[in-house]
Amino acid sequence: MIHQPGRFYILVEVEKDATESVFYFLKEEKLPVFIEPTTDIIEKYLFDSKETLIVKPLVTEAPLQKIEGINTITLEKMLVDIFCDNVIFAAQQGSELRTIYQEALTKYSVNENRMLRYANRRRKKDSLQEYLNSFSNLRQQD
Repeated sequence: MIHQPGRFYILVEVEKDATESVFYFLKEEKLPVFIEPTTDIIEKYLFDSKETLIVKPLVTEAPLQKIEGINTITLEKMLVDIFCDNVIFAAQQGSELRTIYQEALTKYSVNENRMLRYANRRRKKDSLQEYLNSFSNLRQQD
């Protein structure tokens, strides 16, 4: 990113059936937690928080990886989520999104097939494919 965010969201993605249970558990622990916040909720209540937990259901077949025994996301999932979710990732849209994608695609090995499969699960495959094609056109011009 070019602009560094002043606030951070910790996303806790869990099986759909466990979403509310996890939310209430974290709330009982006195943590700043929200469950699938809307744009309105984010603007009213999360804006002043430096660090907030957001609980949301994990999309089935999301690309995950195990690091030191802990399930975490892959770069492909992160890129698709930023592209698809303009509520939670509002600050990463527009030119920031383009910068994120350019940096990721040039610095890391990104599995585009994995990205498109996951984007299909999120019903955004065609728009992501079109977006990725705009980067292919730029690379061909260089």
